Amino acid sequence: MKSSPLLRLLCLACLALAAAVAQAATTPEAVSVRYKDPQHFTEATRSRGVHLVNPDAYLVPLKAHIVQRAARILAPGQRLEIEVTDVVRAGAYEPWRGPDFNDVRIVKDIYPPRIDLDFTLYGADGKVLRQGQRKLRNAAFLSSSSPIDQDSLRYEKSLIDLWLRRGVDNL
Repeated sequence: MKSSPLLRLLCLACLALAAAVAQAATTPEAVSVRYKDPQHFTEATRSRGVHLVNPDAYLVPLKAHIVQRAARILAPGQRLEIEVTDVVRAGAYEPWRGPDFNDVRIVKDIYPPRIDLDFTLYGADGKVLRQGQRKLRNAAFLSSSSPIDQDSLRYEKSLIDLWLRRGVDNL
């Protein structure tokens, strides 16, 4: 069956329009993420001596993930500002295991990830639609993740995903 050139042109126009709408709804500039005093985060206070971790090693990719995922749920014109006030990564160092484990973060259910944040959601007209504080927690973080996922921030990213999955009406 042959399709007419007009039908093909109409289909291409619909695809271009859908792509433009999707692009407008997922503009990363619509999401602002800041860290409030990251040097005082619980994760930073645990990072000393042999366990010294460069905070940019986890804060930069975490910010990029938040921006990418949050942009997906916003309607065109909406804006979301997030200020992260504390981060605790999943796992902990267990010094009693000996020097061979100095750089090994032991992940157990007794060391869950935590992210605390404040947020403000603005409508297209600039008015505040929703704001608040959230303490993101998931006690079942080990059973809700994939054993195949090797991302070192998979548990923290999962907290963000669970929060944003509820949509802008339930932030």
